[in-house]
Amino acid sequence: MCVSRCLRRVAVSLVALAIICMLCNILLLVPELKIHFLLEGHVTREATWVTGLWGSGLVVLVGAQTFMQSSRTRGCCASRRQMLCVVVYSCVCLLATGFCSLVSFTGLSQGPLCLYNTTSTPAWGVPLQPQPNRHAGYLYNRTLWYGVCLEPRGVVQWNVVLFSVMGGASGLQMVLCGANILNSVVGLILGQGN
Repeated sequence: MCVSRCLRRVAVSLVALAIICMLCNILLLVPELKIHFLLEGHVTREATWVTGLWGSGLVVLVGAQTFMQSSRTRGCCASRRQMLCVVVYSCVCLLATGFCSLVSFTGLSQGPLCLYNTTSTPAWGVPLQPQPNRHAGYLYNRTLWYGVCLEPRGVVQWNVVLFSVMGGASGLQMVLCGANILNSVVGLILGQGN
């Protein structure tokens, strides 16, 4: 397959996945679609790191733009300098999407920040966080999804769905960036294909 055509396809796929990650991260910041949880600091820690916006979002969009520009070079393979830039951008995107994926799956495993009943009074915390000598984790026990968190309503399902989608999308971005590195190295070795 032509290196330039592959660059174009990877760029288009990365843009779509970047939009998905950005939307998921924005939605994670506003549970129940209410901004006051964010303003009061009652949002899951991993969501506030906004790795879906900067890591799998903006960094990937800049990389995708570079891939598109390199794909427009005349001939099948872009110049060696452009291919070297594509390799560097692909590596940066791979690291950024890897970090976003790691943070997403950490947020998924830790559980959401929510208002829950303690022994004396309701308090904000992470009640579903895995701990030794306790349940195996809330992901394996769906009965915990509905009875533990009082506020925001449905925050467990909200976090599970959005962190899973963001983690999966950034994982796909990692695969695409890895494939793009291999594709660009081929372009770097072969040079201009006239």
